[in-house]
Amino acid sequence: MKLELQGITKVFGTFVANDSIDLVVSPGEIHSLLGENGAGKSTLMNVLYGLYRPDGGQILLDDRPVRFSGPGDAMRAGIGMVHQHFMLVPPFTVAENVVLGHEPTSGGLLDLGAARRAVREISERFGFDLDPDAVVEDLPVGAQQRVEIIKALSRRAEVLVLDEPTAVLTPQETDELMGIMRQLRDEGTSIVFITHKLREVKAVADRITVIRRGKVVGTAEPTADQTELASLMVGRAVELSLVKEPARTGDVALEVRGLGVTDEDGSAPLDGIDLEVREGEILGIAGVQGNGQTELTEALLGLQKNAHGSVRLHGTELVGRTTRQILDEGVGFVPEDRTHDALVPDFTVAENLILDQHRRAPFGTGLALHPAAIRARATADVAEYDVRTGSIDDHVSTLSGGNQQKVVMARALGRELSLLIASQPTRGVDVGSIEFLHRRLIAERDRGTPVIIVSTELDEVIQLSDRIAVMYRGAILGIVPADEDRDVLGLMMAGYTVEAAREAVAAGARTTDTQLVDEGEIA
Repeated sequence: MKLELQGITKVFGTFVANDSIDLVVSPGEIHSLLGENGAGKSTLMNVLYGLYRPDGGQILLDDRPVRFSGPGDAMRAGIGMVHQHFMLVPPFTVAENVVLGHEPTSGGLLDLGAARRAVREISERFGFDLDPDAVVEDLPVGAQQRVEIIKALSRRAEVLVLDEPTAVLTPQETDELMGIMRQLRDEGTSIVFITHKLREVKAVADRITVIRRGKVVGTAEPTADQTELASLMVGRAVELSLVKEPARTGDVALEVRGLGVTDEDGSAPLDGIDLEVREGEILGIAGVQGNGQTELTEALLGLQKNAHGSVRLHGTELVGRTTRQILDEGVGFVPEDRTHDALVPDFTVAENLILDQHRRAPFGTGLALHPAAIRARATADVAEYDVRTGSIDDHVSTLSGGNQQKVVMARALGRELSLLIASQPTRGVDVGSIEFLHRRLIAERDRGTPVIIVSTELDEVIQLSDRIAVMYRGAILGIVPADEDRDVLGLMMAGYTVEAAREAVAAGARTTDTQLVDEGEIA
């Protein structure tokens, strides 16, 4: 199916989100819609999907004008959409979620057997490996995304919109999604791929349209240079490689000994962690997601009640203290899941920016808040971090994912810190903002703050870190310099010890050697 958008305009009050946008997606192509956070990409696709009515322009399918009064009309016309924040009912099964809203019936009764068959057929066709009776809330994020794709395909979508589909995926899940997209394209499905990740665009797109501040500013082929694409996105030259001075380290600030977490079933997702972080250095934590990184950061913050061992910050023992007490010691924290752990959706942008400081001057005294100080802080942060919002009084839930992340980072870096722990610090953030946030993290290091960075983006870990600790199955396999061979790091993430990984790389092994990774030498 050919999709064409002609002069699409969408206005919210005085804010022009989409300004006369033209876009053509040919049958059986992956067309990437590239732009920074708040550029208007998601708004444009919400117009296409019938969630918003355009204030100008028209939509054409196979050269015929169409009008949608809601998502139901769009789905009946052959358009499916996988939103960045999944539209699933967590307690429902895969099959129940897939047929929700167009339930098959037999004799007037719900026919779940037909739903299961539909899930199995699509799952087997694309190698999704999904159990129709699995409960969605028990599935990993990558599997939940496949459920969303099955929902769209079960309704015979010929145009599939993927809105920031890799924002919450691990590198392995991202690679799997790329394969699925290529397979869908080869079978004739047209795909609109919304993203701000240049590497992914170059890997999978057939054509690229760049949007900046609500307008189309250019088109490009996937062969285009990353620097050229980045400049189109943000309207200025962007430095894609991070330049930083060598760390000027001081005394050991954070000393962790024998830190572990034991679950109620006796398992140990975190087991015997030993590490040190000095003043003025960044320790990067690398590893495939699910190998204890979450438990480590939560144990350091007092969020894991079954933690044991010792965590001493400037000589003060933190194990056994409450999270509030630990934050009051000057610990800044960026959680990996901003939606559930970092923001209060129904609070304003201004309120979210002082969540961990509202009891302190100048923002509050006792039970009383000081609105003028809160608004002044918010106004300054929104300007400094380029948070795209209509007003500091808007609910933070109305912001794009990347702009929400800027709010979280601005809050964490907005006070004097004795330690900063940042988990997935730039998740869902566009290339221009990544450049800015990386510089802020380096500036914090250069002020003498000890910093721990946890990221599933290996490039980010390598660029930011002074030393890198690799985690596997709840343990640290080794701590290496930041200039360690990338393939050594990759093999360590697959379970090799430092020595075994170096020997394997010296013998010619690479992390792309699937068999070698699968047979990794476990520490």
